[in-house]
Amino acid sequence: MRDSWDDRIHRAETLAARMGAADAMLGFYVRLLGIQKDIYESLRNRRLTGDVALDATAETQFAPKLLAMTVSSGPATLRERAEQLQSGTDFEGLAQRFWQSPSDRDFFGKALVQPYLERLAEQRVPPRHRDHLRDRGIGAPGLSQAGRCPFCAGAPQLSILEEHAASLESGGRQLQCANCLNRWPCRRVVCVACGEEDEHKLAYYQSDEFPHIRVDSCETCGHYLKSIDLGKLGLAVPIVDEMAGAALDAWAVEKGFTKIELNLAGM
Repeated sequence: MRDSWDDRIHRAETLAARMGAADAMLGFYVRLLGIQKDIYESLRNRRLTGDVALDATAETQFAPKLLAMTVSSGPATLRERAEQLQSGTDFEGLAQRFWQSPSDRDFFGKALVQPYLERLAEQRVPPRHRDHLRDRGIGAPGLSQAGRCPFCAGAPQLSILEEHAASLESGGRQLQCANCLNRWPCRRVVCVACGEEDEHKLAYYQSDEFPHIRVDSCETCGHYLKSIDLGKLGLAVPIVDEMAGAALDAWAVEKGFTKIELNLAGM
């Protein structure tokens, strides 16, 4: 079952209230999700073409709001970039540059394009002018075919372990795209970055603070991503809980692993 933008906002608000001032990023994320929801809703009754150059009205319309919100309440690294972008007028270019060359370090392009791509996925309108992404390597080893989104060719943000399959060795696992938020099935015992299947080279790490979140790492390629176990916490909203588990990212980076795709917090 897919979560809605309201589900994401409510979960982020709940986690932000629980974690308090210790995690200001979650408070910023709540406001970001509100803007993304507005972009998504503005596309509800439009006939989309799959070409961002033709469809990017919503992204252009909400770009100034996103920049202003970031300047007023975003982290320092994003505030400086937002101030630079506010002085320009090429708001449409923010979405189009990310469309052609998606990067997990392009916060503004990714934030604007996510709801548009999710709407395309729901309407089953194929994204145009992105075929070149399917042959592009992501990460040192290049992303395995199983690890690339079948809809938009994006990299996975996280994996999801489903409630009804908590005891299965293989199966019951989905990946969620960092770009269009689409989900697709993936075998459990495999590195989605390089395709490694040797379980002795695949490691898992969890903490008492987030028992439903784990780090899945691969010794072969040195990459990792986080998994959200809905069997342990059915109330979790994967894309939000992944953001909240930033302490696990810090642990993985300290151990020398590289994340397949950074989230919107840059973690």
